[in-house]
Amino acid sequence: MAPIMQSSQPWVEKYRPKQVKDVAHQDEVVRVLTNTLETGSCPHMLFYGPPGTGKTTTALAIAHQLFGPELYKSRVLELNASDDRGINVVRTKIKDFAAVAVGTTQRKGGYPCPPYKIIVLDEADSMTEDAQNALRRTMETYSKVTRFFFICNYISRIIEPLASRCAKFRFKPLSEEIMSNRILYICNEEGLNLDAKALSTLSSISQGDLRRAITYLQSAARLFGSSISSEDLISVSGVVPAEVVEAILKACKSGNFDSANKEVNNFIAEGYPASQILTQLFEAILEDDISDEQKARIAKKLGEADKVTYKMTFCFQKLYTNTT
Repeated sequence: MAPIMQSSQPWVEKYRPKQVKDVAHQDEVVRVLTNTLETGSCPHMLFYGPPGTGKTTTALAIAHQLFGPELYKSRVLELNASDDRGINVVRTKIKDFAAVAVGTTQRKGGYPCPPYKIIVLDEADSMTEDAQNALRRTMETYSKVTRFFFICNYISRIIEPLASRCAKFRFKPLSEEIMSNRILYICNEEGLNLDAKALSTLSSISQGDLRRAITYLQSAARLFGSSISSEDLISVSGVVPAEVVEAILKACKSGNFDSANKEVNNFIAEGYPASQILTQLFEAILEDDISDEQKARIAKKLGEADKVTYKMTFCFQKLYTNTT
């Protein structure tokens, strides 16, 4: 096996599929989009589904296969809507790019090079409603010379007038087998030794997100070398160790407030994220030997707590947007 390369390039980018046909476990999407590449006829598109399932990879692969390296920069605008999410961006950057017409269809270097440009809006569900409404008008005005690719995790956060103008493609969560095969391929390329337990742990803590799994793998390789254990992966992932979750759960079940408070303070002192412990507590509760009624009541309270953390995050985002 090849030695570990201490390159600064993220493995997520290094091993990103370059063609639509190489995107894993999205057979229906790949089949439809392959026809699009052959004809060069491309509608507005909306890619949605869980993180790390190939949405952005697919959108960029389509753009590269349509225009090739020579025309890509002039024909494709990539924006991350979580950063460029306000109405001013729609009125300036997007509108200015969309308004400029391009030449007629002419194949170049074996690429179709159709007579339109592409705007890729990643994390489009982070865009404000005002920005989405402004974008609708832009799509209508410049539909002959510009196509929009929207990428999001939650299709419900895209306003209906935008969603209805797009061909929708749902990306499925990746199975453990698909993820394991890809991880083992990267391990072989990078000269890593990952045993069965570590591989299973990586699939578990990544929760179907291949991008996250590759990032954890690279982080562990940099910190621990070529032999990576299950414990190494947990330490770089930010996942709360099972014994910590069990201690909190046990203290809560005891009914002793002081004991529960002590475990929570220990958890806070370690700096684990609140959203992560809520997720893991929920999973532990589902497997616990308590009645279904108790599980339902606890799950309801965990959901309320999770909503509070989400609202706090949303408020901070709003404050940031209004001050920039």
